[in-house]
Amino acid sequence: MAQSSLLTFEEIERLARIFIRLGVEKIRLTGGEPLLRKDIERLIERLASMTTAKGQPLDISLTTNGSLLAQKARALKDAGLSRVTVSLDALNDSLFKQMNDVGFPVADVLKGIDAAHSVGLAPIKINMVVKRGTNDQEILPLASLFRGSGITLRFIEFMDVGTSNQWKMSEVMPSDEVVSLINNQFPLYALDSMRSSDTSQRWGYRDGSGEIGVISSVTHAFCGACSRARLSAEGRLYSCLFSGQGHDLRTLVREGWSDDSITTAIACVWEGRTDRYSALRSSGNPMAGDAEMVKVEMSYIGG
Repeated sequence: MAQSSLLTFEEIERLARIFIRLGVEKIRLTGGEPLLRKDIERLIERLASMTTAKGQPLDISLTTNGSLLAQKARALKDAGLSRVTVSLDALNDSLFKQMNDVGFPVADVLKGIDAAHSVGLAPIKINMVVKRGTNDQEILPLASLFRGSGITLRFIEFMDVGTSNQWKMSEVMPSDEVVSLINNQFPLYALDSMRSSDTSQRWGYRDGSGEIGVISSVTHAFCGACSRARLSAEGRLYSCLFSGQGHDLRTLVREGWSDDSITTAIACVWEGRTDRYSALRSSGNPMAGDAEMVKVEMSYIGG
C-alpha cells in the first residue's frame, strides 16, 4: 500500500474528532499490526488529548500481536494509551507460528505482556482464536497460565472473516464447549456484562482468581447490539467486520469537505446500515455461505 494512500495522523485526528461528535467514546488501534506504524506513539498522544462529548477522557486501546510490545510498552503508556489486547492463539511455538504465519516466538509475546503489565497498561486482555482440531488443546494451558494474573483471557470462535482463512463450520469450537472444558478443570460462574454492547460473555473463577471471556460471533450472533465502526488505514469506513466494501472518507477529507458535511455523510452510512451477516449465518441462511460473497480481510480492518 502506497504511503500516500494512508491517512496521515492529522487526517486520523480530524476524523476521530468527527466521530466523537457522533457519540464515539472509545477508539481502538488495530491492524494488521499497529506497532509497525512509524511514530504510532505520536498518534496516541493526539488521540489521548481528546475528550468525549460528555467531557470524559477518550478511551484509547490497542490490539497487537505482541512482537514489538516489550520495546514499546513504556512509550505507549507515556503517550496516553489506556489498555492493550494481545493476540495469542497457542503457547506451543511451532503451532503459534503456523497459525499466525509469523517468524517470532511465543517468548517475545510473553515478554511484551509482562512489559505492558509492568508499566501499568490495564486491563490487559489476551485474545485466543480457537480452531477445533488445530489449537483446542491449548485452551487449558493458556487458562492455567493467565489464571490469577489479573489478565483476562478471551476465547474467540473461529470466524469466516475475509476469504483467505479456509473457514469451515466443522472447525468452529462453540464457546459453550470452551466454557464447559474450563469449568471442569477450574469451576466458573457467569458474570454480568459491563455494557449492553459488549461482545464478550464474562465468566469468573469460583476461587476468585480472575475471569475469562468468550466471544461467540458464530454460535450466538450479536449483530443487533453491535455499535462498532471500523476505519481502515486508507480511510474506508466499514459498518461490519464482514462488510464487502467500505465508504471512502479519505476523499471527503482531501477534497475539502467541512466537518459538518463529513459528519452528515458518516451518520447517513451508519443510519442506513443493514449488516447482519453473523445472524444470517447462525440461522443457516444460505446468503451467509455464499462462496462468491466478497468480504474484507481481518488484517485490513482489524477485529
